[in-house]
Parts: sequence; C-alpha cells; structure tokens
Amino acid sequence: MNMKPNILLITIDTLRADHLGCYGYEHPTSPNIDKLAKEGALLECIFCPGIPTHPSYTTLYTGQHPITHGIVAHGGRAQLDPDAPFLPETLLNEGYTTCAVDNLQRSRIWFGRGYEYYIDPSVRHALDLAVTCEEINARTIPWLRAHANERFFLFLHYWDPHYPLAAPSRYRDLFYQGNPTDPGNHSLDAWRQHPLGAIALETWLRTDSERITDAKYIVALYDQEIRYLDEQIGNLLAMLDELKLAEHTIVMVVADHGESMTEHGIFFDHHGLYDCTIRVPLIVRWPGRILENLRLPNMFQVSDIAPTLLEAVGLPIPDQMEGRSFLGLLTGEKQDGGYERVISAECSWQAKWSLRNDHYKFILAREPDFYGSPLRELYDLKADLREEHNIVEERPEIAREMEAELEGWIADRLKALGRHNDPLRKEGISMKWCWDME
Repeated sequence: MNMKPNILLITIDTLRADHLGCYGYEHPTSPNIDKLAKEGALLECIFCPGIPTHPSYTTLYTGQHPITHGIVAHGGRAQLDPDAPFLPETLLNEGYTTCAVDNLQRSRIWFGRGYEYYIDPSVRHALDLAVTCEEINARTIPWLRAHANERFFLFLHYWDPHYPLAAPSRYRDLFYQGNPTDPGNHSLDAWRQHPLGAIALETWLRTDSERITDAKYIVALYDQEIRYLDEQIGNLLAMLDELKLAEHTIVMVVADHGESMTEHGIFFDHHGLYDCTIRVPLIVRWPGRILENLRLPNMFQVSDIAPTLLEAVGLPIPDQMEGRSFLGLLTGEKQDGGYERVISAECSWQAKWSLRNDHYKFILAREPDFYGSPLRELYDLKADLREEHNIVEERPEIAREMEAELEGWIADRLKALGRHNDPLRKEGISMKWCWDME
C-alpha cells in the first residue's frame, strides 16, 4: 500500500504575517489558522525572493530564485523555461492526482503545468480577482469527496484578502470603530495624489455618497476579509476530518506576499521590498511527523517550499531546485538550518533588489520610482523593525559592504547562468503604463 501522504497546499494572496493572531496580531482575525499553527509548526521569518504574484508563485513551484527562473515582473515579458522543475509536474509523474483550484493560468500558461485537474471559478466573474473563498470551497469540497481515496496534491489559491476588500456584510462591524468619512481625518490625503490611489479612492473606497477618509477603515476591511477567509479554511479543514483524511495529509498555509497598508507611502498595495510585503506567514501540519506548537525563528525563503514537500513525501529533489528543505527542523531531526541572508527582487511598480540579514536590510534601485524614494536604502532591523529610518548616510560603510555583497551575488549568479543582463534592468518598471495613461 502506498503510504505517501496527501498534500493540501493552501495559498493566500496578499496576506501579511502580522495580521494573524498566531503572529501576534491584536485582533481575532484568524482563530482557525491559529489552531492549525498550534497543531503543527509556524515559520516566523520566511521571505519572498520575488514579488508580487507571478514571480512569487513561480518561485514557490520551481524552488528557484527569480534570477534563475527569470520571472521577475508581474505581467513582464519573460517566459518560464519548459525544462524548469515544477512541483505539481514532479508529483504527477510520481503517481499523485494533482488538482489546482486557481486562476493564475489565465495570465501565465505555466501555472497549469502538471495538473490533471484545473478548476477556475473566476471565469464566472468579469473581474477574476472577485472570486471569493466560498466559491473556492464550493469547487474544492466536492473534488475532495470524489478523490478522497486517491493520493493527491491539491493546490488552492484564495484571493481574499486581496483587492477589492468586499467581505460579506455580516463581517462589516468587525475591527473598526469611528467615522470612515470624517472630513477631519486626512490619513488618506497623500494617496489621493497618487496614480494608484486616485483610481481606488474614487471607485471602490466610497460609501454611497461620501469618500472614505480614514486609513484605519481600509485596514479593517482587510482584516474582515482575513476573518471571512479563516472561517472558510475552518470549513475545509473540518471536511478533511469528516473524510478521515487529516491524519494522512500535509496541510500547508502560505502567502505569496504581504501588503503595505500605509508604510513608506505605499497605500494598500504589494510593492516595496519592506518586511510588511516580503515577509509572509507559513504554517504546516502533518500529524505524527511534524512537531506540534513549533515555532522556527530561522530565516527561510519561499523557494524552500517545493524541496520541503518533496522530501516529506519521499521524492528526490531535482538538482535544478535551489531551495533547501526545512523538513528536518519541522520533525525535530535537525537543529540547524535556514539562511544568514535573503536576496529579493521586484520589478513591477518598482525595480529594486534587497539584501536582508538578521541585523540590516539594504535596498538598491535600478531606476527611480514615482514615489521619489532614495536609490539606496539601509535599515537597522534591530533598532527599527518597521524600517522607517533610512540610515544609508549614517552608516556608509555598512551600506557599501552590503551593496558590494549584493552586486557580487547578482554578477556571480548571472555568470553561472550564462547571462549578462540584470533581469530588473531588462524588464524595467513593467507597470509604468498605469500612471502614464491620461
């Protein structure tokens, strides 16, 4: 009898770690996810090597850094090499029944690789982001019932709490007290002068007759979406119990990136290589194998997910995967692991690299952004966890050292790959058309 476990990989778009109770959030947004964390392990410091959605999911699937797989921009021109390793394809070839409930294939064809079943509830919507967690579950649970006796890899992509932040009305009284249209509140004024904010504030961030003025109200909308999603995840996990699948299923919950609320002048979007966006939650449960109520403080990367899952089911990790399995830390068989540094890239609204260690983060721009941000940024993460004080001029020697380390790594990786051009320079700010439009 094949005793390899099932895998349920739950991905949540735009979920920042610090808005979950198990990561210390003050509001009760995530009771079911918190319970899952107590039943398994939680990674406190896992980072995205590439943001936003397309680069991050490509990294998750391939186990490669964006500089290797080449997808550095959301909507960029690069295409994934057909020979790149791909988690669902590997599992399919080893006898797993593979299914995605997702819509990423609509924009990038490689996201369908390796799936026997690809279910896209968003085709019923004019706006594909409008698919809800209830709709995802409505397609997922019948599939689970039908394939409960097969060894499966099931991938779910929930869009809540991504824009348009429209949780059902029963959640609307949660997490906010005050007047969202108070004319004396000016916390969104800067956003109204911003090309991204001008569109959002005049369309979806309005009451019937008045404009929203309070940024905390929008944060509450985001938190309401998390609570809505959390309840649906609870329903899904209850179905695993009902079908007697929980004991034989690895359940992993992870996000593709976080979200900036107002940090660094970025309002409710997912660009900027700050921790609010590149640090994501990761929670994993595997009864009888993964230690319960385990918290790992080590630094990890999204590229580690595919190797970890492959090792967990006893399959060889392809040589082309660059990530490192952290399974031994989850089971207690190993005590050491993780990274001393993480290098990340973005190339959508901004074209930037970052180098992060446990003390400092250095951010290097390849071209100016329309925020007027400095081309070089340095943050002391021990003294300034929110990355609010750029000390690049105060600590020039550290900035020079980290810049040299970052540029050296980029040059070495390009040479090893037989390439010459920094992919961020090649793509440029790939979404600049949005604010060039009249």
